[in-house]
Amino acid sequence: MAFILKHDLEGPGVTAADVLRATECVLPCFEIVDSRIKDWKIKIQDTVADNASCGVLTLGGVRRSPRDLDLALAGMVLEKNGELISTSTGAAVQGSPVNAVAWLANTLGRLGIGLKAGEVILSGSQSPLVPVKAGDSLVCAVGGLGSTSVRFI
Repeated sequence: MAFILKHDLEGPGVTAADVLRATECVLPCFEIVDSRIKDWKIKIQDTVADNASCGVLTLGGVRRSPRDLDLALAGMVLEKNGELISTSTGAAVQGSPVNAVAWLANTLGRLGIGLKAGEVILSGSQSPLVPVKAGDSLVCAVGGLGSTSVRFI
């Protein structure tokens, strides 16, 4: 789930309520994981050097205020080429995606780094990584938010 901030969040001390107040909207998203590390033989140092292995992200669905639905209960369905791959709820991410964003704000805040208005914050994956190849299509639907999709060419 992606959170788009309308206000800065600076920890430590950020609560779930602070995250809800600071968030303009939430959207379903895909984080396309990629790495320059050959054969995915990766250590934590490699992950950091590789920008946490994030290649790109997609956003989709309908922009909704996180105050309009219970993100912990929002169901997620992931399909690959029309086949069901994974189901989950927001609770799979630290009890709620909101908690995950608060954790991130507090962890970065202890390092003197804040989350800034306008930034897109990903709350963490609700599904396992799914390997893809050219021609594959993925669709992720989140209850109350709609869906996003990606096709690999």
